[in-house]
Amino acid sequence: MLRMMAGVLALVGGDEFNPGNEEQDRLLAGAAGPGPAFVVPTAAARQDPQASVQHAIAWFKQFGLELRELPVLKRTDANSKELAGLARTGGFFYLVGGDPGLVAQVLRSSRVWNAIFEAWLEGASLAGSSAGAMALSSHSLIRATWPNRFTRRPTEALGLVPNTAVLPHFETFGHKWVESAQRELPGATLLGIDERSAAVWAKKEEWRAYGPGSVTVIKGPETARFASGTTVSGVPAPARMLPKEHS
Repeated sequence: MLRMMAGVLALVGGDEFNPGNEEQDRLLAGAAGPGPAFVVPTAAARQDPQASVQHAIAWFKQFGLELRELPVLKRTDANSKELAGLARTGGFFYLVGGDPGLVAQVLRSSRVWNAIFEAWLEGASLAGSSAGAMALSSHSLIRATWPNRFTRRPTEALGLVPNTAVLPHFETFGHKWVESAQRELPGATLLGIDERSAAVWAKKEEWRAYGPGSVTVIKGPETARFASGTTVSGVPAPARMLPKEHS
């Protein structure tokens, strides 16, 4: 029987699978649906994906969750019928951090992403950290010029959180992306998330801040900061169907 409510969704500001993330990760694990729990290392494909996988597996054991890898590292993986079928059975998905543009590039309009989205609609927990969180919004911000790494340009992402761009690591360097993000995405909501902290959409169907840092919402000239445990306003609700261009 299909669940009637979408699962928990967490956008994490980075430094995942480390102390400080317990609050949101305990919630995600506790809300996991039936079926396997997956770590998705797509963003780390050009770095050390196996290190990310092993780190995630070791971290989530403390919450009673046995993770396994969903090995989607390139476009052919994302369009694999076998991997999509496996993803469709999942009750938990965590998209790791890494390359900001790679997750959207690999997963957008793919069989695996459609399967993950459908599983989330039926109650699976879904989280992304840093690059993984960026990809879950409507746009990922990638480096626009060299060597200035703070000038960013948008690329189309997965569209789960409409008209929004996530600025991870907000308290350390993500805040330096605001100017170029506002210039490139006028009218969009910018969601700044501190490291080891998260904006979480849960059963009350509202966004809440979790973790030791805070969540910052920027829309035009207005900026609002939300401490851990408070309701986050101004962020669009997650989509219940994929944008047409992603279908």
